[in-house]
Amino acid sequence: MSEARLVQGNEACARGALAAGCTFYGGYPITPSSEIAEHMVRLLPDAGGVFVQMEDEIASLAAVIGASLAGSKAMTATSGPGFSLMQEHIGFATMAEVPCVVVDVMRGGPSTGLPTSPSQGDVMQARWGTHGDHPAIVLAPSSVGEVFDLTVRAFNLAERFRTPVILIYDEVIGHTRESVRLPDQVEIIDRVRPAPDSVDFRPKAAGPNGVPPLPAFGDGHRFHVTGLSHDERGFPTDDGAVAGALLSRIHSKVADHEDEISAAETFMLDDAEVAFFAYGIVGRSAREAVLRVREAGIKAGLIRPTTLWPFPGRQVAVAAKQVDKVIVAEMNLGQLIGEVERAAAGQAEVVGHLRADGEPITPSELVGAVTAAGGGN
Repeated sequence: MSEARLVQGNEACARGALAAGCTFYGGYPITPSSEIAEHMVRLLPDAGGVFVQMEDEIASLAAVIGASLAGSKAMTATSGPGFSLMQEHIGFATMAEVPCVVVDVMRGGPSTGLPTSPSQGDVMQARWGTHGDHPAIVLAPSSVGEVFDLTVRAFNLAERFRTPVILIYDEVIGHTRESVRLPDQVEIIDRVRPAPDSVDFRPKAAGPNGVPPLPAFGDGHRFHVTGLSHDERGFPTDDGAVAGALLSRIHSKVADHEDEISAAETFMLDDAEVAFFAYGIVGRSAREAVLRVREAGIKAGLIRPTTLWPFPGRQVAVAAKQVDKVIVAEMNLGQLIGEVERAAAGQAEVVGHLRADGEPITPSELVGAVTAAGGGN
């Protein structure tokens, strides 16, 4: 491990990307993610990579997709309005199975909204922003160190499953500075490439894990890339059976590994009567609230997802069987509370503590929420 140093959340994201092997960044500055680009433009060339500032967010993700197809690990970063603009290309990368990482540092919305204030309003957009049936992998850190770790994990998941992966966190996490020790080495997963002498190469013929190998342009394999439904040769098709099988495989390559991808931290749940469900900076407020209400004699616990999608329904279901109430705390008007209710399946009462005014939810608010909800009774 390196020496402890003061690191900003957005800087940790840039350093995590470099540690994971990122060699291309295409982006456009937007508050509150701009520091990621600022660090990448300084650090990436020294690591043998390329930084390109594009004319807008649409072009940024297009450049990232092109770089990935050329063999690079590639990423971009943005915030709400830019994330909206990227949705068509996220769908293209999903259908064409192009690994890439998109970082969304959330701010208040809709539209221009509150550019310098925190929010968690992009959670459903991260899952369903692009049209059509598609899988989504969305990671949500709650600390500077976790930003680094989950950035590395985002690249590893993108490379393993040949899909875009979204790292999503709020403005507070992006601009928080903490003393952290960043690891000198991390586990790195690279995309599977076809053998150089592959005979009758079919670029979209899946391997045993449902993921086709991905050559780089110029490696000697001819392959076609399209956002249209396509066959194993990569060429467009309107054959319903082929199109359906393609969508099923693209979905299944993630769904079949949901237990491995999905993750959530639990805190003091063993004897809890009431549980918080919270993520990002709110997850940290909830952890402190748990400690405070326990001092008052109320047995509380916390479920903090680090993977928002696939949603950690199994972990929520287990907790719901143990507690009487689940308090869902989000900086939005209720984007994940429905998912918690679905997973809880009536085993526990689910109530919301929601805020969408550009201010973070504090531990004191959550202590009050427990009291208002009647503790664990």
